[in-house]
Amino acid sequence: MHTLSLAEAMGERGMPVRVVSLGDPAQGFYRPVRAPYTLVPAPEPRATLEERVFASVDALEQGLASIADEVDIFHTQDCISARAAARVRDSGADVRVVRTVHHVDDFTTNALIECQRQAILEPDQLVVVSQDWRTRLHADYGRTAVVIHNGVDATRFPPIEPACRDALRHQLGLSDRFIFLAVGGIEPRKGSVYLLQAMTILAKELDPAPALVVIGGHSFQDYSSYRDDALAMLPDLGLELGRDVILAGTVSDAALHVYYRSADALAFPSVKEGWGLAVLEAMTADLPVVASDIPVLHEYLTDHETAVLTRVGDPQSLADGLREVVTNAALRARLVEGGRSLVPEFSWERAAREHQMLYAENGG
Repeated sequence: MHTLSLAEAMGERGMPVRVVSLGDPAQGFYRPVRAPYTLVPAPEPRATLEERVFASVDALEQGLASIADEVDIFHTQDCISARAAARVRDSGADVRVVRTVHHVDDFTTNALIECQRQAILEPDQLVVVSQDWRTRLHADYGRTAVVIHNGVDATRFPPIEPACRDALRHQLGLSDRFIFLAVGGIEPRKGSVYLLQAMTILAKELDPAPALVVIGGHSFQDYSSYRDDALAMLPDLGLELGRDVILAGTVSDAALHVYYRSADALAFPSVKEGWGLAVLEAMTADLPVVASDIPVLHEYLTDHETAVLTRVGDPQSLADGLREVVTNAALRARLVEGGRSLVPEFSWERAAREHQMLYAENGG
């Protein structure tokens, strides 16, 4: 989302830009892209995460090498593309490697930890999307980064017809229940277990109990063990999969629009984020937000004005915040208005302008 939206905004400013990504050239991206792009065929699936990462680096290196004489800057967005671009540069290509570090993954093998470290040390310049990660990179890696905040498309999720909203809620079997939406699948970074524990607290206190709909789950890393363990908790928590917790999976952009506009609030109890783009997306859909109080979210959220902030990793605190949003209509209205006021501060046009200035400062 960051890459495609930023590239489109750059193109609208007249900047020569091309998106390069691993993928299926015949299938394309998950949505239409208003910018030139090249899809490098992704390698065949590998058995382990290490094998997938290193095969992906090799494949993307070949794709970037084929266009290196046409560009001045490789602006990379993750560990894989940063390593691939640095290899092309170090092989003699006259390109500058810039990397946006959205967050640092919690790899567990020495090979992947070292790969990630090199992907932070090798680029010529680093960009981060929050001050929190600027501080972390300097402390942990001795690198200085430029902060360029994420943007959001304020028009991406406009209002939908009430009948469309009612149809989805009926399809989910949740017509008469308060729906919390969680975006990002079930994984450790999203605080999913804490959210399930908070939902069971509410199920004992509220009638009807609120429901949770989880969007997403597709990830380069394999979180199936964490997800399976989390879902195995449901019976003991008194929650039923398909009734109280619904896994919608990876959905199209059009379907995501309907989900955002059909839910009642966003639950975002992450324990680690680079920025938390789903928070701003929810605000464009007029959803009140309940989030964790991690430092990065404090950079742009104000408790009980733009979101209800709860203690990170604390199911009771999270339940208290969720309950307050369910039961307090005036608070929900205040949060929606707060979100509407906040969204215009974060546009992709601004992000593209700041990138253009960054490139110019370094001769790009």
